[in-house]
Amino acid sequence: MPRTDFQPLHGWELALLSAVLGLGTVVVLSNVPGYTVVVPYAAGGLEGVTPSFGSWATTDHMIGIALGLPVSRWISGRYGDYRTLATAYVIYAVISLICTTSQTLAFFLPMRIALGLTGGVILPIAQSILLNEYPENLRTIGVGLWGMLGILPFMVGIFVGGWYNEHLGWRYVFYSNIPVALLAAGVVASLFYGRGFNRRFPRFDFIGFLLLAAILYGLQTIFNMGNDFDWFASPILVTALIIVVVALPIFVIWELGERHPALDLRLFGNRNYTVAVICSMAGFLIIQGTLSLFVGQLQLLLGYSSDLAGLVYMSMLIFAAPVAAIVHEICKRVDVRLVSCLNFVGIAITLTWIGLYDKQASFDQIALPMTFFGFSLAMFFVPQAVIAMRGLQGSQLIRAAEEFTLLRTAAGAFGIALQAVVQFRRAPVHVLELSDQFGGRRFADLDQMTQLTDRLQEKLPAYSAAMARSQVAIFLKQEALLLGMNDAFLLGAFVFALLAAFIWFARSTHVPRLSGAQELKQLKAEELMEEP
Repeated sequence: MPRTDFQPLHGWELALLSAVLGLGTVVVLSNVPGYTVVVPYAAGGLEGVTPSFGSWATTDHMIGIALGLPVSRWISGRYGDYRTLATAYVIYAVISLICTTSQTLAFFLPMRIALGLTGGVILPIAQSILLNEYPENLRTIGVGLWGMLGILPFMVGIFVGGWYNEHLGWRYVFYSNIPVALLAAGVVASLFYGRGFNRRFPRFDFIGFLLLAAILYGLQTIFNMGNDFDWFASPILVTALIIVVVALPIFVIWELGERHPALDLRLFGNRNYTVAVICSMAGFLIIQGTLSLFVGQLQLLLGYSSDLAGLVYMSMLIFAAPVAAIVHEICKRVDVRLVSCLNFVGIAITLTWIGLYDKQASFDQIALPMTFFGFSLAMFFVPQAVIAMRGLQGSQLIRAAEEFTLLRTAAGAFGIALQAVVQFRRAPVHVLELSDQFGGRRFADLDQMTQLTDRLQEKLPAYSAAMARSQVAIFLKQEALLLGMNDAFLLGAFVFALLAAFIWFARSTHVPRLSGAQELKQLKAEELMEEP
């Protein structure tokens, strides 16, 4: 029989649980940025597919995380939090091992989706268990700790993934999951062994869930494959579009009539929640998209090694770590709309700063704006969560937090593909402009192409005129891709400038301080909303 006379964890037990679940959370979240940095190498190890194909494993993995969130609530209600968490960690280790053995993209991709689904189950349960065990006087520390854990994968995950790739091989990104997941499973099972729980049998909206999965994966397939398969000239993408167009209205009608929907659309009747969701989705689409695009192009375009590209992202920690620890306290004392507005302006400035480079910048030129970007990233998640919770109470809080995180995570997956589309579409425009400039078509008396090819032949006598022109064409293509990447950053800056104004449509967030069970429920909702 399960014990009912258990005592809350204290001292070394609480410290051990915090360390293990914290490390487990960082590892689970790091599987997105950690894999992103090794995409060019992993693509070569999966039958030599192009890097754009290799990135599917990142985006589909993120959709899997989003879909795992509602599943976690249902499973933990039936089988208990700690049992579900320990089992999920073991499954996570097994799937990670299978990922290391993958030789083809067709096998690797479904394993990454399964890994994402399992990660989506782990994250909210781990956060809930940890906050439940913290005494009331230490919950602020727990919230600050979780805030730092949420942003670490953007910096540490990319660096560790790059280091693994450079020195051990890209598959060690998944090998490293195994001991951490098994350790977490063992610690959770040991500390909570014998505890009882209130078994719940919540209704699960399977039809709504399947429709939602069809819509998200249909859209993601279109965004992933559009550049490589000529968009709707492809029968596969036409089929995906038909599925989305048919499933979307059915999903809306079904969810509005369902008592326990997979995605509660009625929450959008709350103005603050709607504003926060729009800002969070649009903002994270840009953030996740630009960060993923940049780490790939640092290697493919600028010649950085994978671990050096990771060091660029590590510079974000200088401001991000301390800010993440105190941002909750800042949001308690200031109108959060002002905090969000100023932060959105800061992100717009930083993206413009990076987007104005028109040459292969050195490490310090890139690391400096990324340092300031880390500050803005740490300030991004908490204000949106606070705004979204304004006016919600009771059971709405956790439900709203789950959906908020689901939609933002899906938007981040879309962003990875869409920002690559921006670069892909803008590069030919820049090639044409540069060709006109160098080839004398813009100014008839200024033919720099001839001068450049002559210089190349002068420096490299073995080059024929045709070889010199071919080399110049390569230079032009590289510069056009760089300018196309800049356009993605500048577009992101424009979006954040719009969001800085849009955030003021939300109501003021000054609310009275809660205590006891109400405060705990609000903290759980807030922390779940802050999961990247």
